[in-house]
Amino acid sequence: MLALAQRAHCIPPRVHYIESISLPLELNDFSEIIDVRSPSEFAVDHIPGATNLPVLSDEERMRVGKLYKQSPFEARRLGAALISVNAGNHLLNHLSGKPADYTPLLYCWRGGMRSRSFTHILSSIGWEAKVLDGGYRAFRKFLVEDLAQQLNAPSLKIVVLSGLTGVGKTRMLQALKNCGQQILDLEHLANHKGSLLGDPTTGCQPSQKEFETKLWHTLSNFDQSQIIWTEAESNRIGKVHCPPALWQKLSSATVVQLELPVEERIRLLKQDYPHFSDSPESLIELLQALRRLRGNQQVDQWQDAIKNNDWDAFLRSILIDHYDLSYRQPGEEGSIYQAPKHALPIKSILEEDFLDGANQLIKQF
Repeated sequence: MLALAQRAHCIPPRVHYIESISLPLELNDFSEIIDVRSPSEFAVDHIPGATNLPVLSDEERMRVGKLYKQSPFEARRLGAALISVNAGNHLLNHLSGKPADYTPLLYCWRGGMRSRSFTHILSSIGWEAKVLDGGYRAFRKFLVEDLAQQLNAPSLKIVVLSGLTGVGKTRMLQALKNCGQQILDLEHLANHKGSLLGDPTTGCQPSQKEFETKLWHTLSNFDQSQIIWTEAESNRIGKVHCPPALWQKLSSATVVQLELPVEERIRLLKQDYPHFSDSPESLIELLQALRRLRGNQQVDQWQDAIKNNDWDAFLRSILIDHYDLSYRQPGEEGSIYQAPKHALPIKSILEEDFLDGANQLIKQF
């Protein structure tokens, strides 16, 4: 018995090695991408499709960080305790139904204590859990470099739709998409309509990092041997801006000028901005910002038209007396865009007219 006990004592315990994976990699190879950072870190930006399972809350992360300045040892002990509790909650909830062949990829800020601790727990259960080497910081570095490389590729062909406000550039992009084309809808990615009336369409705009992540993810899923259609934008779309590589690519892209009768442009704006007629006070307040540019008399006239529910008169004037005056024609001094090589007249804002225009563009290019 003693000899058997001695032999059993000599059997080494099973060791669960943590396997680190470096970029680039195929994210679809994993059952799930788990971001273990705090909710506020995740909200700023994250790997597309990642699930946030924080092992430290925002308050806990601040608490551990503050303690670390006084005693690294005590901070690590507290961090380990908190991570264990939070990991246990995730196992009892989000992870409770995962099968035996579950293969998650985990990451934190730098691939350090938070992600490795949780990965070790998942590996000890029997799951093939891996950690992203370098964490989010490595992903961000990879994204910036890969995005620039994609945009600088000579084979990448982008066609830009330009035109006065209200000609339906976004609608044309949607028509092209419905025809099976690849579109890069920057306003959608930025969650902003890109003008005075361009309040975020739903909720808040993404951070600059999240905007670039969405842009990278969209481009990465395109067939880059085929045309990518987008619309002319300013360098800034609300609070986010175009990355330098994208701005440079747009400056050399082929430009198509869309044209639409002013009466149809008025109809389009009425359809696209119904929230202003429902809440005219917000529009009246927005127009205050144009007093220095357009003068008090003009702004007073706009505001009076709104108060009198004379929407056609207001929209006609805001188009002709503000937007059209502000429009910088591609190819003119001050515009980064090339002069239009093609013009596409559109009869009306009916869906069939935009589809007809989309088909004309596809045949032309």
